[in-house]
Amino acid sequence: MSAATPGRAVPTVRVQEAPFDLAAEAAALTAGRVDVGGLASFVGLCRADDGLAALVLEHYPGMTERAIRRIAEEACARWPALTGCTVVHRHGRLEPGTPIVLVLTASSHRAAALESCAFLIDWLKTGAPFWKREEFADGRPARWVEARAEDDAAAARWADA
Repeated sequence: MSAATPGRAVPTVRVQEAPFDLAAEAAALTAGRVDVGGLASFVGLCRADDGLAALVLEHYPGMTERAIRRIAEEACARWPALTGCTVVHRHGRLEPGTPIVLVLTASSHRAAALESCAFLIDWLKTGAPFWKREEFADGRPARWVEARAEDDAAAARWADA
């Protein structure tokens, strides 16, 4: 991974409709790196809660990528030991069991990788500019997903850090 400043990782951020490959993304993040001692990952999947048939994610291209890149750059600044960071978020119509989001963080030691991965996924859950609409198998009208207090609380813990 190249560096914007000495020792600072430059994150890879993509918003895409296509599926991602966890193994390929992890290999790309660590390829040729002998300074990686830990790789943390999170893959978020579409759940089938309450008879969900699909989750439709909408976003504004460009704006969404910039917002995610800003928070990924913040993670790299907060955890200077990071050697790499990848965030891939899907959009479009996703059925239960389908991967939605991937966060990978690499570091010389596990703590920075684990903490920064948690920070990024907490922010993505609450702050990433996506609009989510649920479609149901039983024909109920689709509904927009509202923010949840527990997700806001998880993200708020990082404001004091």
